[in-house]
Amino acid sequence: MKAMILAGGLSTRLYPLTKSVPKPLVPVANVPNAVHVMRYLRSHGVSDIAINVHYHAAMIRQALGDGSAYGVRLEYLEEAALLGSAGAVKQMESFFDSTFAVVGCDDLTDIDLERLVAFHREREALATIALVSAPDVTQYGVVVVDARGRIVEFQEKPAPGTEKSNLVNTGVYVFEPGIFGRIAAGAFVDFGKDVFPALQRENAAFYALEMRDAYWCDIGTPSEYRRATEDVLDRRITLLGDAPGVGDLSHASLGAGVQIEGSVIAGTGVTIGAGAQLCGPTVLGNNASVGENAIVERAILWDGASVGSGARVTDSILGRGYAVEDGDTVEGEILANEDGTKR
Repeated sequence: MKAMILAGGLSTRLYPLTKSVPKPLVPVANVPNAVHVMRYLRSHGVSDIAINVHYHAAMIRQALGDGSAYGVRLEYLEEAALLGSAGAVKQMESFFDSTFAVVGCDDLTDIDLERLVAFHREREALATIALVSAPDVTQYGVVVVDARGRIVEFQEKPAPGTEKSNLVNTGVYVFEPGIFGRIAAGAFVDFGKDVFPALQRENAAFYALEMRDAYWCDIGTPSEYRRATEDVLDRRITLLGDAPGVGDLSHASLGAGVQIEGSVIAGTGVTIGAGAQLCGPTVLGNNASVGENAIVERAILWDGASVGSGARVTDSILGRGYAVEDGDTVEGEILANEDGTKR
């Protein structure tokens, strides 16, 4: 089976972090999330993968290559203009000749894809969605199903109090090639807003399966990105691959008297000055640095970010290469180099 990773969007909800870093390369535990998605697909036997790129396309190609480093083969679709989630898949119609999967590059998940495909085939479905329950559904597509899993209603991002279910669309889909007949060529078409409501209205073979024991997080907002990171650190999800794990500081250089409390991940080339204090959940990206007597609490530092001597960073995210000066205090901020914007 083949799959497509949807990766063309701008990820404006993570600004300013993603002004110079495209969303497929947003790191979770120091590994681009698109790599986590590729490894996830490969673990379910999917090795031929299409990926659409648009914003910083060259950067994505350089980082991911042909996919061979992750055991897959990547086929790139470089979109001059974005045509929506379904519009992107439509452009890869010739790539798919049988049942295929679609996953968002901002999905961090261990959903049992093989179980989802088996359900899809048992129901002879045209389209099948993986669902999870969520306490707050206002940022997602809400799905109502009957006893056999057939979708009877679909709400896209309902206003608070209007939701008809607590089951949300994860962005993990299985389709038959017949879906291409439901997507107009050359037009902006979105699965959640256009294709899925039409399938439901037409009483098409449109199904959903609740994945009760699965982990899923859409990392596309600051709060959910933090949650995903904390869940990795708390081992609520096990990541595939060989990156340094929780508590592994073997790739870091530690000065005298460094104090570490809680769960910490440190990438390669990290330096931590004498007397510094780290309090988890905290992630230090590759080549990040923490100065002498600095304090870093519940923070995420992307690659090359630095915290000066005597500085304090709490409940914050520092973008790639961002520098906190000696003695400064940063609390509850998202900071990146692009234009100095704080959020």
